[in-house]
Amino acid sequence: MMSSLAAYDLLDPNGSINIIWDIMSWKPDGYLATVRISNLQMYRQIRSPGWTIGWTWANKEVIWSMVGAQAIDRGDCSNFKTNIPHSCETSPAIVDLLPGSVPQNQQLPNCCKGGVLGSWGQRDKAATVSWFQVSVGHSGTSRKTVKVPKGFYLLGPGAGYACSSAVVVPPSVFLSADGRRKTRAMTTWTVTCTYSPTLASKNPNCCVSLSSFYNPMITPCSTCACGCKDKHNCTKRDSEISTLLKPNLVMDGETQLLQCTQHMCPIQVHWHFKVNYMKHWRVKISITNFNYWLNYSHWNLVVQHPNLNNVTLVYNFTYKLLPYHSTSDTGVFYGVKEGNELLMEAENVQSEMIFGKDEKEFTLDQGWVFPRKVYFNGDECLMPPPNSYPFLPNSPNPIHPLLFAAALLLPNINNKTEAMNSLIAKNLCHNPIITIPFGVDSSNKDLKSQATLQDRGTSALEHT
Repeated sequence: MMSSLAAYDLLDPNGSINIIWDIMSWKPDGYLATVRISNLQMYRQIRSPGWTIGWTWANKEVIWSMVGAQAIDRGDCSNFKTNIPHSCETSPAIVDLLPGSVPQNQQLPNCCKGGVLGSWGQRDKAATVSWFQVSVGHSGTSRKTVKVPKGFYLLGPGAGYACSSAVVVPPSVFLSADGRRKTRAMTTWTVTCTYSPTLASKNPNCCVSLSSFYNPMITPCSTCACGCKDKHNCTKRDSEISTLLKPNLVMDGETQLLQCTQHMCPIQVHWHFKVNYMKHWRVKISITNFNYWLNYSHWNLVVQHPNLNNVTLVYNFTYKLLPYHSTSDTGVFYGVKEGNELLMEAENVQSEMIFGKDEKEFTLDQGWVFPRKVYFNGDECLMPPPNSYPFLPNSPNPIHPLLFAAALLLPNINNKTEAMNSLIAKNLCHNPIITIPFGVDSSNKDLKSQATLQDRGTSALEHT
């Protein structure tokens, strides 16, 4: 098992999943404990089919009962004639309960979510925590005699996390509902699990393609960017899906049915350098889901680029800089709540953003306008080789502000687009980031008609 110190994320150095084990009361042959699993990662979530945690008992402990979770194997309980334990495994594996599997009055707070945990930077904090209760027998019955389990591990849902040893810490403090009374756990220990891409997957789960307004060449995702092990089980047309799906098929989040592409990735991110203004420049981002069996709820996209500290305007996505990166060159994008935060199977979401130019940094040379790294849901996407980036023509022609202003006065623009463009013109010279709400976006019909040339490439890539 890799040490948790070896699993370190440069973009989220404080990111981890913490397991807090609070013994709340002692019993004649053991104790009752509450276990909390907290996702403190800024952009990495745990998606369906959810987390699994496990450990090895120090002695011959058993689990008498559980609330809010379950052991996946009862193990050999043949020594018990009556009062059979929930699990007799020496190394139990625990999973969350599914939503609706138990009555509401028999649930703990933040339990029974199918093991799904939101990322700390994205969702409400309640979505980042999971609780369960465990009654342990054949154990110590005091702080001096109880033994801490060892060999903790976390699957989220697959491999990728390395966990520390359990460490005894000062007991947790709990407030009553009215906030007027404090209670303390009998004893508390914690486990810290950190993510390592080297443990997670041999192949990427996403790829990046590139294009620009100044070059007709589209740089596609690399061939077999995500491995081609599924190339004989993919589908070429939407019409084939109905014959491949069975009514009783259970989607576990791991099974894939991909559209046949040359890259064979479930997710493709396309970065299109759309317009070069005098003091600003504009990019269109498209995220396409090529998996017919999986929706991505509460997705996020992390991009590393030196100009992300000067984003002026963002359409349809929520955006913020990652707080820990010293160079302020890494930002995270989320879908808009009740808008496009669900990336449906075989669909895409799109955004455009406008950067302010730093004349000392901005250049069209050597692919500077393209991202350095891209991550989707915490997985690093494979970038194309730098020598394949759209090359620069001899004389790039930035758009003059007068031409841009004239474009805003075109007579065929409807009121919604006119108001949006007025907002752009008004705020381009200011630093605060403006997010255009979902439904008022740069992909509407009228704005598309203004920039047909700059938009080329996105639709062509949907079937590459």
